Amino acid sequence: MNPIKEKSYAFALEIINCYTILTQEKKEYVMSKQMLKSGTAIGALYREAEHAESKADFIHKMAIAQKEANETLYWIDLLNTSGFLDQDQYENLKSENISLRKLISSIILTSKTRL
Repeated sequence: MNPIKEKSYAFALEIINCYTILTQEKKEYVMSKQMLKSGTAIGALYREAEHAESKADFIHKMAIAQKEANETLYWIDLLNTSGFLDQDQYENLKSENISLRKLISSIILTSKTRL
């Protein structure tokens, strides 16, 4: 069991579902596309990090994943404030994002101490 792999994959699926709703039902294309790109990049970057060339490369890829998670939260906040997300969608995505960012931060810190 790999928590970051599972969480980032599940989060990407939630982002894809949200994107589908935003584009099909609410006809919002710009912010939702940005959220889709950054939200799915988190897991993709972790998958890259799994095969990093060195510990430093692993840390670097995880740091980029952390930045993508932070950007995703920006788009989630903006979509909420502009009225495109309902409160339940917002709270769920925000909570999952924060949990994922904490996990990534912990992995980075642990990896740095082992460097």
